[in-house]
Amino acid sequence: MKLTPLLLLFALVGLSETLPAQSVPENSSTQTETAPPSTESRKHRKKSSQALPDTSERTTFFLETSDAQPDSIVVDSLQKDALIADSLPTDTLTKRPGFFRRFYNYFADSNEDKTQTKKLDFSIIGGPHYSSSTKLGLGIVAAGLYRVDRNDLSIPPSTVSLFGDVTTTGFYLLGISGTTLFKSAKYRLNFNTYFFSFPSAFWGIGYDNATYGTAGTYKRLQNQIKVDFSYRLAKNFYIGANVSFNYVEGVNFSDISLLNGEDKMTINTGAGVFLEYDSRDFIPSPYRGIYLKLDQRFFPSFMGNKTYFTRTEFTGDIYTQLWKGAVLAYDLHGMFHSKNTPWTMLSIMGGSKRMRGYYEGRYRDKNLIETQLELRQKIYGRSGIAVWVGAGNVFPSFQQFNWKHTLPNYGLGYRWEFKKRVNVRLDYGFGRKGQSGFMFSINEAF
Repeated sequence: MKLTPLLLLFALVGLSETLPAQSVPENSSTQTETAPPSTESRKHRKKSSQALPDTSERTTFFLETSDAQPDSIVVDSLQKDALIADSLPTDTLTKRPGFFRRFYNYFADSNEDKTQTKKLDFSIIGGPHYSSSTKLGLGIVAAGLYRVDRNDLSIPPSTVSLFGDVTTTGFYLLGISGTTLFKSAKYRLNFNTYFFSFPSAFWGIGYDNATYGTAGTYKRLQNQIKVDFSYRLAKNFYIGANVSFNYVEGVNFSDISLLNGEDKMTINTGAGVFLEYDSRDFIPSPYRGIYLKLDQRFFPSFMGNKTYFTRTEFTGDIYTQLWKGAVLAYDLHGMFHSKNTPWTMLSIMGGSKRMRGYYEGRYRDKNLIETQLELRQKIYGRSGIAVWVGAGNVFPSFQQFNWKHTLPNYGLGYRWEFKKRVNVRLDYGFGRKGQSGFMFSINEAF
């Protein structure tokens, strides 16, 4: 589940206050008791002006220990006051910038790479949004860049993203994801965890139910944790292991018969292995390279699953620079489940990454194949646009695959470089039979 906002964005800005002005000490009462300065004192004044004391503490010490005449004490006290006034920082007299100026300053250099000087280069942005599924809401996304080894600039920075949302329908979401590249990028850690509560629609399972059936309503409560750890075998080749945990509960079903007798609540824990080829130049927003991943995951009963089932997932992405500021990106994704897979773990279509615009979870079945082609173009400064076309199909088995059930997808979006090569994106996707929707998220869809 991802955020889906409208065009207005605003920042939660925490900027430091300007320094308070220093108070100037009151003159000593000695000044009102002394006689007018003599000729000798005027000479002394001339000498003193050539070597003024540099702090009020030194002047106080002079008053306590000096054998000078009272008129010379007056002169040094006056000089002390003038020195303090002259030494006041000029910015204490500067008017504090207004809200919009501070807003502008906060984002003006947010896309500069500060990972060599900061342990974590982190910024926040958020705003209101509206969609047909979650209605009016307020979303917040944040991005952070960091380097495990700040001396090795040949390795792209590691990334972390936080996202949260709350809407008028009672939907709420909070999550964190990221990729950590360890020294020399020999080891990599990917993580994604979130929890949400979503008053949702449910059509049942299969293409026919989603296309011709009537949707029921229910509330979906879900917690998910996914962690991948990989080791580089050779240049761009990795082998890894993963673990996952999913807690899903459906409550307040308007039509419980749509579950076909399955449990309303499931807890599924899995573990698996995967192979990767990754030549992307930067994971969150690649300009060039190839990414291939074959992931085999198991959900055995001894890990707390009610039934044993498996998941096989394939991802293939290609990125090519066409001309200045233009990247053509291609994505092919497949997810295939064995029998006895619970309804909460089936392949689902829609969301903010693929088949954008379809109601997430309307089309669900054991197997899914989807593809998309996207053109990303920088247009001015930190702004860019994207257009894409795609297609997807859900089916219970390869023997029952039907080309006529293939669903079309297309859309366009706006990109703004929030951090260095980390984009905030606002997409509007379209599907069959008038299905459409806004998506607001951080990082590219793939």
